[in-house]
Amino acid sequence: MENLVTPSFWEGKRVFLTGHTGFKGSWMSRVLIDFGAKLTGYSLEPPTEPNLFDLAGIKDKMRSLTGDVRDFDRLKEAVNEAKPDIVIHMAAQPIVRNSYKEPRYTYETNVMGTVNLLECVRQSDCVKSVINVTTDKVYKNNEWLWGYREIDSLDGYDPYSNSKSCSELVTHSYKNSFFNDRNIAVSTARAGNVIGGGDFAADRIIPDCVRAIQQGEPIIVRNPDSTRPYQHVLEPIMAYLMVAEKQYSNMNFADWYNIGPDDCDCVTTGEIADMFCVQWGSGARWENKNTVGPHEANFLKLDCSKVKSTFGWKPVWRIGHAIEKTCEWTKAWFYNYDIQNIMDRQIDEYSNNQKEYPY
Repeated sequence: MENLVTPSFWEGKRVFLTGHTGFKGSWMSRVLIDFGAKLTGYSLEPPTEPNLFDLAGIKDKMRSLTGDVRDFDRLKEAVNEAKPDIVIHMAAQPIVRNSYKEPRYTYETNVMGTVNLLECVRQSDCVKSVINVTTDKVYKNNEWLWGYREIDSLDGYDPYSNSKSCSELVTHSYKNSFFNDRNIAVSTARAGNVIGGGDFAADRIIPDCVRAIQQGEPIIVRNPDSTRPYQHVLEPIMAYLMVAEKQYSNMNFADWYNIGPDDCDCVTTGEIADMFCVQWGSGARWENKNTVGPHEANFLKLDCSKVKSTFGWKPVWRIGHAIEKTCEWTKAWFYNYDIQNIMDRQIDEYSNNQKEYPY
């Protein structure tokens, strides 16, 4: 498969990344550092303990700033000092259940945080390419059996999903009102559920599996029949970089893109748990304890025809291989192996020796 991300393009590029201390942000930071980017990160402190940001060994290889995207003055100062060529916005309150507990904080972070960042870009004279990372949950979910397309209605149900729908609309307005005439390329990327080594968040299936293994207990699966577009974290990260790179040179690529697996990898949470247990071995098992909780979508998948036809992109690692790589990372962590080395090896395998796996 053709390598659609050019590592040499990123060498020396000034990149401003929000949310760099989170799970996806830490993987993104590691990739950009490996590619030679001059990276500035802006984020709250890592959200969990343990956390991938510390384990990945990236703090000393970038400019890491602690700040809240709701604080416009602090954010503006950081952007002005970084003088970025490219901005990637990943900071968010990302958990559906938490959004029911803290809806105001969720909207302030996910909507006004986006406004603040785009306002910083508007007042900058150096930014050429912007990626706003949202979610597959921005769509009005009709529980369709087919995938949602970029032209479908944006109307997330819960506060998290809805705030990300609003973030999309904010981005569309800023693009049309301010950026098109200034040759600043802006895209949004709507990715599905990600898995991979180093996710320690609550209310996510793989971290729940890892915690249960640590405690020698059965894995508790809350909604085993819910279907989601699961993918390894490197899939959307490389797609974000691909779009940012292509639109940097050609504004015609600036648009809204779904980033997700093929239909065959849109599996249920129970199937994910099955695959994890088989890959992990050692008698790992899961139990269905479907508790009453706030509303979450039951069936959700994406139609990724647009990003495929525009760039020739397609998923590289099938879900089985994604689970294998996740278990590989987790076992390395369990046994105190070199986490930075294993991340670099996985990034290298994905980015430089891309091939499709049969499972």
